[in-house]
Amino acid sequence: MTGRLLATEADLGEGAAWLADREPRLAPALALPLPLRRRPEGFRELLWAITGQQLSTASAAACWARVEAAGLTDPEAVLAATDDALRAAGFSRQKARYAKALAVAAIDYPGLAGLGDDEVVASLTAVPGIGRWTAEIYLAFSLGRADVLPAGDLALQEAARLLLALDARPTETALRRIAADWSPWRGVAARALWAYYRVMTKREGTR
Repeated sequence: MTGRLLATEADLGEGAAWLADREPRLAPALALPLPLRRRPEGFRELLWAITGQQLSTASAAACWARVEAAGLTDPEAVLAATDDALRAAGFSRQKARYAKALAVAAIDYPGLAGLGDDEVVASLTAVPGIGRWTAEIYLAFSLGRADVLPAGDLALQEAARLLLALDARPTETALRRIAADWSPWRGVAARALWAYYRVMTKREGTR
C-alpha cells in the first residue's frame, strides 16, 4: 500500500486542516504558504539528492549546475565518465563513487511507485551513498508520499525545537516519536516545518 499522495494544493490544504486540529502548536507554521515541491521521478532526482548531501542550499545548487553543464545527469554518462571528469564536475571522491554506484544499481524507478514507504526506503538504501534521509527526500518530493517526514533533516529538527518550544533540538529518533501523532499527514507537517525554518532563520531548509 502506498497511502495518500500530495499531488495538488488541495491535498496540502486537507492535510494542513487535519494537522491544525490535531496539533495546535503547528498552527503558526501551517499558516505559512506551503509549497508542494513535487519533483520528477528517476535517476536524475536521486543523483540530485546525493549531490546536495551535507551541503548548504547555495553550495548544492552550484554543484548541481556544474553537473548539469557537464551532461552527467543520466546513468550512461556517469558510467562513461572518468573519475577526473566527475571530480571536475564538482563531485567529491566519495560522491563520485556514489554516483557510479547509483548508475550501476539500475533501479526500477517506475516500480518504486507501487511499493510502500518502508519498501522504497529499504530498496534505495541498499545502494551505497543513499541513506534514509536521501530515500525519504525522494519519497516526499518525487513520489509525493503524504506521510513522510525526513526526521534526520537538521532544519526540520531545529524548526521543531523553535515551534514546539523544546529545550533542545530533537534527535532523529525523538522527532520521529513526536511526529508519530501527525500521521497520516507527516509530509504536510514537514513542509510546514521547512517553511517555518525559512521564516525564522532566513535560510532555506531544503532545496
